[in-house]
Amino acid sequence: MKKILMIATGGTIASVQEKGGLTPKITSEEILNYIPDVKKYCKIETIQLFNIDSTNLYCKHWLKIKDCIKENYDKYDGFVVTHGTDTMAYTAAALSYLIQKSPKPIVITGSQISIANENTDARDNLLNAFIYASNHKATGVHIVFDNKVILGTRARKSRTKSYNAFSSVDYPEIAVFKDHFLIFYIDEQKSKDGPVFYNKMNEHVFVLKMIPGIKPEIFDYLKAYYDAIIIESFGVGGVPSYGNDDFKKAIEAFVSEGKTVVVTTQVAHEGSDMEVYAVGQSIKQELSLIEAFDMTTEAIVTKLMWILGCTKKQKEIRSLFYTSVAKDILF
Repeated sequence: MKKILMIATGGTIASVQEKGGLTPKITSEEILNYIPDVKKYCKIETIQLFNIDSTNLYCKHWLKIKDCIKENYDKYDGFVVTHGTDTMAYTAAALSYLIQKSPKPIVITGSQISIANENTDARDNLLNAFIYASNHKATGVHIVFDNKVILGTRARKSRTKSYNAFSSVDYPEIAVFKDHFLIFYIDEQKSKDGPVFYNKMNEHVFVLKMIPGIKPEIFDYLKAYYDAIIIESFGVGGVPSYGNDDFKKAIEAFVSEGKTVVVTTQVAHEGSDMEVYAVGQSIKQELSLIEAFDMTTEAIVTKLMWILGCTKKQKEIRSLFYTSVAKDILF
């Protein structure tokens, strides 16, 4: 039987109702007691890395999860990370960049309702995660949730309460479950030259969502705190001008200081295409902006953090950004 390491980080799956609301309290060993059938599929050992709400989980925690997997990589056949849903897509994307070309599966799962509740999605999600992690075809970083296996760089939380909380954005689901039976849609190639672990991320990345009438002076403020800005533009990539070139000048000033600007879209599907309209084409060409095309915002944020942890050179940043990692960009 495959030997799997479960890394518990908290989240709703491990929460109990307290006076101030749901709080992660259930330990990794206690979580496993709710799915006794898992013993038919694999042998499991657990590590309680932390026990927090995923709203409070960010870059330093991603690095700790990566370190835990790296330290234990040779001892296990796969890894299951239990995690809150709110930032799960960010963690899945971050691990896709921090642990590249992993032939072993790294699976992130959680639930919308605590595993301690009678009616919950937690037990099915967790059991499916172990079934996938134990499968000989499984490889790389994925989210397993609501009977779907989603590539780590393509996942997004699209519902706040429903069991089908996660969607695979502009890329097919890798596999699905039918009554805990795993059906693959895509056979992913296992890397022969991995895993490759990375140890640094630069947290100074900001997402700026365009709204009608936004003031260009925001860039002056952000310049002091951030090394990169991701502009969530209108439609396929429209950046406003409002009858003047103040916006272009503000972005130009930001870029002139050796900082990075990436343009994406705030629309959920089909990505950006700044060449379509004059409001996007001119600013992209004149300022040599990076365009994200079909990447998710979660992937853009974490990829930039990884890239800026590797280099500060603009040519290298651009080259690394347009190098596809785990099918994150397909333009």
